Amino acid sequence: MSRVANKPVAIPAGVEINLSGQNVSVKGPKGNMDFTIHDLVSAKIEDNQVKVAANVKSGQAIALAGTTRALVGNMVDGVSQGFEKKLQLVGVGYRAQAQGSKLNLTLGFSHPVEYAVPAGITVETPSQTEILIKGINKQQVGQVAANIRAYRPPEPYKGKGVRYADEHVVRKEAKKK
Repeated sequence: MSRVANKPVAIPAGVEINLSGQNVSVKGPKGNMDFTIHDLVSAKIEDNQVKVAANVKSGQAIALAGTTRALVGNMVDGVSQGFEKKLQLVGVGYRAQAQGSKLNLTLGFSHPVEYAVPAGITVETPSQTEILIKGINKQQVGQVAANIRAYRPPEPYKGKGVRYADEHVVRKEAKKK
């Protein structure tokens, strides 16, 4: 049973939430987001908090209530603070350069890789081997980071590739004669 839905989502200063039927819209300093709640779940605003509850006592409804609470909490965090993922490029000659809505990557292929950054996401390159992905939608930020990492995931022998900043790559020993 999900206990996540029992904890209410606190609404910070500067964030405005509107509930109309099953639609939730969250507006904050970084932007606004919309979400439609499943019919098995209901949400209400009480004492500057959003409370989510299952309408029916079934396993699916309780699970959806926990998921809905987490999604609404992520929306509130996104419009107030935003989300970011940091990637590192490890390897000789591996470079990244952000140019507007495109990210140019040199990852050891015979051609440069050009990644088109979707709307709502900003990509920065503080150095040639670091990529900083920012946005208000947690799912979209994570998906963009996963797509960039998928071009050249870290390999286990030399550790070369694109990795998350906090990722630990388990290294293998080379084959012995």
